[in-house]
Amino acid sequence: MATIPHDTGQAAAAGDALALVDAHGIVTGWSEGAGLLTGYTAREVSGRPVSALVDGNAVAVWRALRRGGGSVVAVRRRDGRRAELALRVCPLHGARGRRAGYVITAAPEDRDRTLGELAFRQSPLSMSVFDTEQRYLRMNDTACRALGVQEAELRGRFFPATAENAENADNAEHSRGFLHHLRKVVETGRPVHYESWTREPTGLRRHAWNSEMWPLRDPSGRVLGVALAAFDSSEQHWARQRLAMLNEAAARIGTKLDVVHTARELAELVVPRLADFVSVDLLDSVVRGEEPAVGPVGDDVELRRVAHHSRSAGVPEAAIDLGTADVYPPFSPPSRALATGRAVLTGTGAPDLDIWLALHGPRSAKLREGDGEHFSMMAVPLVARGTTLGVAVFVRALTTQSPDPFDQDDVSLAEELASRAAVCVDNARRYTRERTTALALQRSLLPQAMQAQAAVEVASRYLPALSQAGVGGDWFDVIPLSGTRVALVVGDVVGHGIHASVTMGRLRTAVWTLADVDLPPDELLTHLDDLVSHLAADESTVAGAVGATCLYAVYDPVDRRCTLAAAGHPPPVVLFPDGTVEVIEMSAGPMLGVGGLPFEATEVALPEGAVLALYTDGLVEARDLDVGAGTAILCAALAAPADDLEDVCDTVLKALLPERPADDVALLLARTRALDAGQVAVWDLPADPAVVATARQNATEQLARWGLDEAAFVTELVVSELVTNAIRYGGTPIQLRLIRDRTLICEVSDASSTTPHMRRARAYDEGGRGLLLVAQLTERWGTRPNSGGKIIWAEQTLPDH
Repeated sequence: MATIPHDTGQAAAAGDALALVDAHGIVTGWSEGAGLLTGYTAREVSGRPVSALVDGNAVAVWRALRRGGGSVVAVRRRDGRRAELALRVCPLHGARGRRAGYVITAAPEDRDRTLGELAFRQSPLSMSVFDTEQRYLRMNDTACRALGVQEAELRGRFFPATAENAENADNAEHSRGFLHHLRKVVETGRPVHYESWTREPTGLRRHAWNSEMWPLRDPSGRVLGVALAAFDSSEQHWARQRLAMLNEAAARIGTKLDVVHTARELAELVVPRLADFVSVDLLDSVVRGEEPAVGPVGDDVELRRVAHHSRSAGVPEAAIDLGTADVYPPFSPPSRALATGRAVLTGTGAPDLDIWLALHGPRSAKLREGDGEHFSMMAVPLVARGTTLGVAVFVRALTTQSPDPFDQDDVSLAEELASRAAVCVDNARRYTRERTTALALQRSLLPQAMQAQAAVEVASRYLPALSQAGVGGDWFDVIPLSGTRVALVVGDVVGHGIHASVTMGRLRTAVWTLADVDLPPDELLTHLDDLVSHLAADESTVAGAVGATCLYAVYDPVDRRCTLAAAGHPPPVVLFPDGTVEVIEMSAGPMLGVGGLPFEATEVALPEGAVLALYTDGLVEARDLDVGAGTAILCAALAAPADDLEDVCDTVLKALLPERPADDVALLLARTRALDAGQVAVWDLPADPAVVATARQNATEQLARWGLDEAAFVTELVVSELVTNAIRYGGTPIQLRLIRDRTLICEVSDASSTTPHMRRARAYDEGGRGLLLVAQLTERWGTRPNSGGKIIWAEQTLPDH
């Protein structure tokens, strides 16, 4: 046993007296503080029995002190005065647990209740002192309460012996780590920090502990023991956990504007951190995206299961399949939560829960399946903006490993999570409603059925965007024109949502109107550009929100040529009958709405059987796909073997869009047809009234060759009137053309750009009745401009058609 050096300034400064004695009570160490109290120096007392300093029955006093604890002892100072000292003896153990001596601390009797001692005893921290062999030396009141024992029961006992009866995994793990850190302090002589969990003796509550351990040294620096201060940080820990979960909820819930996906995110977030099983049920109107009824729900409320999640594989607790509706009686926790708008906390043994489960046998069996008979439950309403959307049910199984039922802190956390999820669900519901409306409007504005025409065979696809921005304004059209020609249109309105769909509908109507006038593609886009500019300037339209791209193509199966013009739109791609694929080189032109810039027309020859692909940019452009690469994939997909155009459409979409696109996609495929020479008859006519009879004769003979004698009478009248008007009001060159297809078309062209108008002739007028007669006898008639003037045409329905 080493002696305490004479220089004990630290002990003296602390105001304490310290003496070391061996197992026989012989003084081996003496601090300066002891000298100040008694007047004896270390040299004077070293080697002497400590009992020699006692004033009274020294043997009895020494025996009492060795039994542990402390008491007031009278000592005789060196100057002869008697002093009352408060002595405390702590045993020291050496090898193999043998008692090697004692540490005696002394202070004047009136200092026994000093602030230091009171601070140790009354500290809210759990404080303990251990010797180097991990035996208890001292414990304060908080430590005793935490362990549920008195200090005297543990003093001198080896720590592992006191922890052998740990009845749960938390306490056992805490004990192993605690002992390891105590030994580490003794071995290294350095302080350590230790975090652990324990359970109360009742096993109903977990505690988080932050422990600080540091070595106790004698004046020579030797480690005499380990001091410990532990803080019960359970409240702070759970507060941090709740805050962390709320922060995570802000990032993980509502990542998509989808009602079911949002409910699933809530369920996956809280399992297993808050509950062992969670289910989310919503009103049917919410699932459909409709506006829920305002006010409390009915007594027997029907809810549809949209999400559930469990810490057990296969979700064995679920008594209702996803997508299935169930009726909740008014006394059930979910129904009560919906009726009151507040969370309902219940559990095994609650009358309302027992009755509900008794009436619903499968639910009772499922809840108890796998985790025992006891559980705690919270039913939390999903309410957003004053509207009830559904309910989330949280279930926690109460087992020996996890016996804590839900408490009010859990209810507050669940309500906050449910509130955040409800807002996201409501946002998704509103988005679903708007998107459904926009999509219905969009589809109603798109072609429902292609009008009959003979120029091309068509197939099309329209895919709405899987985008939170909403449905876009992509469209396409196939418009029959005079002379068996056909117009192919594809366009894309800037923006998404109902506004884009409405704008698309207005542009589509305008294109049909302008196509009926039979304007060339570049002129049609010029007029359409003016319309978009007017829409953008309209006071009811958000500035800058209107803009569009468009491609307009006219194909003539007679001369097998296609004329195209674009307004900021991607060029079409052509698959030729020999298998080669080309992108048509043409001027992209400005977007519609820019104004002041010309549009250029491009004319290409298309053989019979060529496939013309018109599309919007959403097909060939994406976040990870540039236009060049997308166009190359489109060309390769078009060249792939396919039975018909429908298969070609599927091949193209599969190659370019393995998933739902981020932007709207419109695709229009047209395979060209051609009229052979035997279906067209052409005559050039001089500007001589006498040629009218010849024109009638030529038409009659041609109809006879075609086997259309029944149409001869009407055709003669039409040819006579149209040729006469061309000779009288037009100019050379004059040409008559008959086209036999699904209908019989009579066309007369002249060099005048003046468009004739049908009028009502007065009773004594000699003329003015010709066009009225043509309109009455034919299916339809009209005029269109051409490069040299105009063409007047009339179309008759053939007897067999």
